[in-house]
Amino acid sequence: MEGISHEACSLAGTLRLSKLIVIYDDNGISIDGHVKHWFTDDTPKRFEAYGWRVLRAIDGHDREAIGAAIGQACDDDGRPTLICCKTIIGKGSPNKAGTHDVHGAALGAAEVAATRAALGWTSEPLWSRRTIRTAWDARATGAARQSDWRHRFAAYARMYPDLAAEFERRVMRRALPDNWPVVSSDALAKVVASRAGIASRKALAKCPRGVAAVPARIVGRFGRLGRIESD
Repeated sequence: MEGISHEACSLAGTLRLSKLIVIYDDNGISIDGHVKHWFTDDTPKRFEAYGWRVLRAIDGHDREAIGAAIGQACDDDGRPTLICCKTIIGKGSPNKAGTHDVHGAALGAAEVAATRAALGWTSEPLWSRRTIRTAWDARATGAARQSDWRHRFAAYARMYPDLAAEFERRVMRRALPDNWPVVSSDALAKVVASRAGIASRKALAKCPRGVAAVPARIVGRFGRLGRIESD
């Protein structure tokens, strides 16, 4: 709905980002109320125009339908996929379902009690069935995958220590290079000193070019991480 999404989604369609799957929660409500008074876009058609595959009219309260749609979206056909799910915001709340009252505010104790009664939910708060906990428990799988990744990264670091250190700085620690203050200040000083009579958009482009010399490369060798065998 927000404007920036139009450009981003158009680019995704142009680049044919086929691994991108977006679930659109179409409940017809914004924090200000019903959107029908001001938002009249045909969203599925808009995304089709972007070059996306669109799966329409999925029941957003039917987990099997959602699962089937995601499965279909994973079948790569060379396009990103939008799954349009129709939902009722606050479903189960007797007095607030389908309204903006549940968009950005708590139900309140009385409405929580009424909702629990309407849903027939008699369990204690913050409790879930064992079957649900078991189905969602991915701790063992996650630990195994993390361990495997660490072994492969250790092997990668032995082969490419400089690139591994750069990866850890940029991706894991999200830290700027040690010489960033000097390089960035020098780049800005050169732009100011040049006083070139050019368009502002070109002047703005000079700063990124100036700091591009910072030794902070991540090159294609990182792709080898998935193929390195650990010891």
